Amino acid sequence: MDMKQLINIARNKYIIATIAFVVWMLFFDRNDITSQYKYQSQLKNLKNEKEFYIKETAIVKKDLQELTSNLTRLQKFAREKYLMKKDNEDIFLIENSKPTE
Repeated sequence: MDMKQLINIARNKYIIATIAFVVWMLFFDRNDITSQYKYQSQLKNLKNEKEFYIKETAIVKKDLQELTSNLTRLQKFAREKYLMKKDNEDIFLIENSKPTE
């Protein structure tokens, strides 16, 4: 290509309009490339959180079912989690701590 052909191509209004449109859409539009990348990463994080909460909900539902159907399990849970006791019992808490050096 010689210089005259390049000038003719550069003067073509359709090519100029197409290049201007592409530049506008890639960098200046509200949904430009960087925004799309941020939205995709945010969507990925939200999907991961959704998966985590679905798993946690299933575990909690299973525990709830177990606690409501099994009285001994309910008592054990109440004693361990909320330190509840019967009137004639004493509670001893043993905490595991790492020795300091």
